[in-house]
Amino acid sequence: MENKKDILSRTYLVYIFLCVFALAILYKICIIQFKEGDEWKAKAEAFNTKVFEIEAVRGNIFDVNMNLLATSLPYYEVAVDINAPSIDKKLFDGKIDSLGFMLSELFKDKTSKQYNKILRKARKSGDRYVVLKRNVSYKDLLVLKTFPIFKRGKRGGLVTLQTNKRELPFQMLAARTIGMSRPGIKPVGLEGAFDTTLMGVSGQRLMQKIAGDVWRPINDENEVEPKDGSDLITTIDINIQDVAENALEKTLIKNNASHGCAILMEVKTGAIKAIANLTRNGKDSSSYSYSENLNYAVLNATEPGSTFKLASLMAVIDEYNVSLDEKVPVGNGEVTYYNKTIKDAHAPAEPVLTLQRVFETSSNVGVAKTIMKYFSKDPQKYVDKINSFHLNQKLGLSIPGEASPLIKNTKGPDWSGVTLAQMSYGYETLLTPLQILAFYNAVANDGRMVKPRFEKEIIKNGKSVKTFTTEVLVEQIAKKETIKKAKIMMEGVVLNGSGKGLNITAFKVGGKTGTAQIAKAGKKGYGVAGDRNYQASFVGYFPADKPLYTCIVVIYNPSKGAYYGGLIAGPVFKEIAEKVYSSSLDFMEPINNKQNLLTKAPASIKSKNDEMLIASNALQLPVKSNATEGNYVSRNTIDSTSVALVSNNLESQLKKGIVPNLNGLSAKDALFLLENSGFHVKLYGMGSVRKQSIEAGQKFNRGDKITLILS
Repeated sequence: MENKKDILSRTYLVYIFLCVFALAILYKICIIQFKEGDEWKAKAEAFNTKVFEIEAVRGNIFDVNMNLLATSLPYYEVAVDINAPSIDKKLFDGKIDSLGFMLSELFKDKTSKQYNKILRKARKSGDRYVVLKRNVSYKDLLVLKTFPIFKRGKRGGLVTLQTNKRELPFQMLAARTIGMSRPGIKPVGLEGAFDTTLMGVSGQRLMQKIAGDVWRPINDENEVEPKDGSDLITTIDINIQDVAENALEKTLIKNNASHGCAILMEVKTGAIKAIANLTRNGKDSSSYSYSENLNYAVLNATEPGSTFKLASLMAVIDEYNVSLDEKVPVGNGEVTYYNKTIKDAHAPAEPVLTLQRVFETSSNVGVAKTIMKYFSKDPQKYVDKINSFHLNQKLGLSIPGEASPLIKNTKGPDWSGVTLAQMSYGYETLLTPLQILAFYNAVANDGRMVKPRFEKEIIKNGKSVKTFTTEVLVEQIAKKETIKKAKIMMEGVVLNGSGKGLNITAFKVGGKTGTAQIAKAGKKGYGVAGDRNYQASFVGYFPADKPLYTCIVVIYNPSKGAYYGGLIAGPVFKEIAEKVYSSSLDFMEPINNKQNLLTKAPASIKSKNDEMLIASNALQLPVKSNATEGNYVSRNTIDSTSVALVSNNLESQLKKGIVPNLNGLSAKDALFLLENSGFHVKLYGMGSVRKQSIEAGQKFNRGDKITLILS
């Protein structure tokens, strides 16, 4: 009996425990549901929602004439919430077939039956986000919004996510200077230099996780719209850029060169009008092609060769006031300093040359001997003079990646007994093409060195935000007399020296050819004869009498035929210069040259007095008139530059029934007078009246016919 009671008590105890446990669970459910419900809902929502960044539309890049160089085109991921509350069963069943058909016709990737199947399956399963197509263009999106169901706007279930892709409308033209902007990659070129300006400010959008890593946007009133980036107007002229790239590519192909660059810059402002950088693709000589892969003009510092001779001779002239007629003994075109023998490319015509001829013929021996004569006892003075030309410093370009120049110092560990002689004609130094061009531009600009620039203006919604102006690096790199002599030397190169092959007759050019041996990669030294790499260049300004532009062309590793700067790089310079000359108004002289070309009073027709007065006043002709405003007048010449207007009484004669002398009257005025007097008029020809069928002084009746011959 006691066992039974013991069992029952234990049973009751378990029962009571279960009841209490159930009540506790029920209590906790009530607390979670009613008291803590909002908090737990927020936590659950936090796991399933996330704020995503909305990319702003990147600003455009334009050339100087507002031609589009780089732009962001919108592309869309298109999805549908086919179970949206606004899409009821009647709407879905009635329009789904036509929607599937139109999607198939637009995207052409699935049949209408396949689209119907996808949409019906999503409807049945309650799927709230079905991706229909990615990378949809804006044009196709506009078409999509007219489709059945979707045309209901937000109530049509259409969901779009925008992404932007950077495009270059002119493809390869100046591509490396314009640069690239891609997600996850640091922008280069102008894209990198003005990244903050172009990128704008991103917005924010609340997204909901629906499966795996799939998110869909939530219509949220607190969504932050992005602010689009500003636009950049560059100094580049795409028409000149096209000429530069085509001329450069032709020469690269013709000479089987590995790569090359060409730059055109405005003398006064430093504005870069064209900058071409081309690299050979592959090694198949049967199908050479070139593309813009590296910005050699900015990044590639090499030994400049003979183009550096101008700096060397300017250092001598500026420091010691050396005459261009100074005699330089060049002998047979060879000289040895320590263990280094310097040779001229061609044997000199005479054993003694003037300094002018040394430069014109690009004599290595002549330049080296001149520099050694004046600076061998104090080579640091030569280095300091070169540095005063700003050749040892970067230009500070807006485009990132400018290579550092190298001008050796006498206290440096790599200075040797032959360094001074080697430097004099462009070896043991490193300069980029743009750094060389900036120096030559300073000479063309009468000694004023300006910073090369690619940017003209920043605009936002069509309004100017910032304008870029010319920045002066060195106010005067050398004495005025030195600059004058430098120009004489450069113009002599084109007239009588190594640049004579340019053969430009329309305008004069000043410049310098350059040929340099380049050390081969992975090898010590420059190689042996027949197995050397060369760099051919030409740099100069035009027109010589009033320099407006400077230009440099550098061709690397030409491997067919000649490798001299005048023969290889010169033709590219010539083509660019002639194109600019033929298409630019800067070269044209004013038609009247600010002089009054009206030396005598022009001929005139018979017309109304007030019209003749207006014309005479506009031409600033002294005029006298005895007629009233509405009268017709003829012109009497007082002298070669003055006129007198005399009333010819045309109206009064017609009123008396007499045909007047109509000679010299315009067709308009003749018709007006004669038809108002009752004539039937026939006209032949154009211009003013020269003959009339009824002679002047004859009587007429209303309704008479008269024929007028005009010429």
